[in-house]
Amino acid sequence: MIDRLEIVRLTAESPHLAWIAAWQHAEWGHLTFGETSASRLSALREECGEAAGVPSAFVAMSGGQPVGTASLVAQDMDARPALSPWLASVFVLPEWRGRGIASRLVRRVEAEVAASGITRFYLFTPDQQALYRRLGWEDHEVLDYRGEAVTIMTRLVDAPV
Repeated sequence: MIDRLEIVRLTAESPHLAWIAAWQHAEWGHLTFGETSASRLSALREECGEAAGVPSAFVAMSGGQPVGTASLVAQDMDARPALSPWLASVFVLPEWRGRGIASRLVRRVEAEVAASGITRFYLFTPDQQALYRRLGWEDHEVLDYRGEAVTIMTRLVDAPV
């Protein structure tokens, strides 16, 4: 059930890392030329970071099993190197969608951003603009990225008092 869902920081030692990397590779591997399952796993380990802030990765857990993920990374789009940091890799298993998990993952990353003193960050999406707009994100730019039409979105976050 959704009430037993827990959002936790993903570590490089997590036993679920290979599984999560496989999800991400299947979902977005086509956007990264030459990416393999092994290179995605290596990149995910780096996204885990060693402390709070950028980079960080989070996983939604239910009953000891991962059901979704999201990351905070310094760079997610080589076409826009001046934009940083990025909400990245928001993914929920298909059978778990429609339960607010993606929103909870996004809010957890937003909290990480705010706690780090960062006030603006970015994401890009080909098809989830409505979700992010509901969460307070605004369109920044629409472009063709590696053969796919995507929207770069931005969010201002208040730093904690």
